[in-house]
Amino acid sequence: MSSEPTTTKPNPPERSDSSSSSSVENQEIHTPIPIRPRLPNRKSSGTLIVPRDSSQVGPLEPDLEPDDVRAMSPRRTSEDIEVMGREAREELHKHARALQDSLLMIFNRIEAVKEEHDKLDNHNKFLQKYIGDLMSTSKITASNRGRK
Repeated sequence: MSSEPTTTKPNPPERSDSSSSSSVENQEIHTPIPIRPRLPNRKSSGTLIVPRDSSQVGPLEPDLEPDDVRAMSPRRTSEDIEVMGREAREELHKHARALQDSLLMIFNRIEAVKEEHDKLDNHNKFLQKYIGDLMSTSKITASNRGRK
């Protein structure tokens, strides 16, 4: 063992956030530790495995009063679905007919524009030939006058 004396360091004073130092530092402040309330005991729900042939398998239809809100849900019967399908098909047929009619109108307009274009093109060719003939005729007459 060593012969040197052991010195113990005093614990440094804890810092306080408050401005008062001596009276508060000596008192210990205990805050109660919150205790969580105990949960009520529950019984085991047992096994969830049900045989396939059991009557407990599948949704059960509840017996609802006519005034019950759940009975007023917007579930549709097969008749409602059939009527809705018929209306949707009629609407699609009307829309298809309208599209076919507009396509026919566009086709007729294109044909009319083509006819007008062909007519104007023929007139243009006729006028070009006429002007060309006039030019050649005027050159011939001008050259004949120059020779005389």
